[in-house]
Amino acid sequence: MKGNPITTSMIPSIFTLANLFFGFLALIWVIEQQYTLAAAMIVLSVLMDSLDGKVARRLSVSSDFGKELDSLSDLVSFGVAPAILTYQAILYPQPDYVRYIGLGIAALFALCGAVRLARFNMLNITTYFVGVPITFAGGFMALLMFFRNMLPWYIYLVSMLVLACLMVSRIKVAKLGK
Repeated sequence: MKGNPITTSMIPSIFTLANLFFGFLALIWVIEQQYTLAAAMIVLSVLMDSLDGKVARRLSVSSDFGKELDSLSDLVSFGVAPAILTYQAILYPQPDYVRYIGLGIAALFALCGAVRLARFNMLNITTYFVGVPITFAGGFMALLMFFRNMLPWYIYLVSMLVLACLMVSRIKVAKLGK
């Protein structure tokens, strides 16, 4: 039986799938109410997301498949996982009015992340980002989770709302690490 060996062009996708895997684990840890572990998985997703791009550039490989896989992985790891983590760990335990507002803002965060990724794929600009990258927004929310016993709930609510708006803004953000 002959199998297809891993080719050089597939290597960045391995890091992208690791990003998705850690995003999936973050969601599982939220279900298990292990919020610090969930936040740590999102931080590991950030690391994998930065490596997939670096590896792709280093190997001079890119593909439409890799680009789409990266966006789908980023939506889970930096849009859905941080929104659900923040909602469940911080906003759900609050009074009903905060919970319902928080649910709306958490959904908005994930939806704006999806719009931001779709716009990024369409624009194909290589010198800067239009809007705050979802990786930054999701990573920031995950890092805030490490301070959840020190910060008031409204910091998380406002941060999610501001970051959601910044993701879909037209602000030009410099690309680092190129």
